[in-house]
Amino acid sequence: MNLPDYPFQGQRFEVRPGLSMHYLDEGPKDGDVIVMLHGNPSWSYYWRHLVLALRGRYRCIVPDHIGMGNSDKPGDSKYAYTLQSRVDDLSALLKHLGIERDITLAVHDWGGMIGFGWALSHAEAVRRLIITNTGAFPLPPAKPMPWQLVLGRNSLFGAFLIRAFNAFAAGAARYGVEQRMRPDVRDAYVAPYNSWKNRIATLRFVQDIPLSPRDRAWSLVEQAGKRLPEFADRPTIIGWGLNDFVFDKHFLAGFTSALPNAEVHAWEDAGHYLLEDKHAQFVPKVLKFLERNPLR
Repeated sequence: MNLPDYPFQGQRFEVRPGLSMHYLDEGPKDGDVIVMLHGNPSWSYYWRHLVLALRGRYRCIVPDHIGMGNSDKPGDSKYAYTLQSRVDDLSALLKHLGIERDITLAVHDWGGMIGFGWALSHAEAVRRLIITNTGAFPLPPAKPMPWQLVLGRNSLFGAFLIRAFNAFAAGAARYGVEQRMRPDVRDAYVAPYNSWKNRIATLRFVQDIPLSPRDRAWSLVEQAGKRLPEFADRPTIIGWGLNDFVFDKHFLAGFTSALPNAEVHAWEDAGHYLLEDKHAQFVPKVLKFLERNPLR
């Protein structure tokens, strides 16, 4: 697999019996820990520019969620593709690595729900936040559910498109940016999802989007949203692509309202994959943010 700008030696951990999670552990073992959580339909590849910039000084932990990236991709009989499962997996990985405190949490897309879902029971461990185009609360009332997600979430036809034609991953790689990805970069984003079997998680993530109390993930996301203001005293940097058809200005407003002291950088000419469109601008800002807000 050709993976531009991804010169990392991945690690593996049996996160559940018979299921192996792939993750990056880059940088000095005694460095401040940055945990980077991707969403759907990306994988740890999304964070590569930030890892390259930070790994000389910081310890970067970047998992591929089960079903994503280079992690195992089991069927439904072997894994429950739910938000709670993702939170539990993150807990198991960090426990395995002996990481229990002084964490900088970096999140994107579903990584926000996973990260803040985990933080509900580990709030004292989270010292700083790096937030890019994500959510940690239910769909804002002013934000209509995009038809593309409705199609994938609620219809057999949408599910077929995702599993048969990789429509979600391919569509995100093409339309999730304002500056067209190079073909080799776009190929790297979609490479892990190269068959019907290997696209299960890209569909299950969409089907797990919580819209009401009837949905499995609702209570966890609702609770995370209610408690988000508790993190307002943590140093926070937000990078946002405003031309994101899902995580748009309504989601950004949700974060700035809950975290009013956050340092915010938003770009009109950036989309969902902020670290593709604006890594040259945002990564240096993250470096300066971390230097201005040391943990010790």
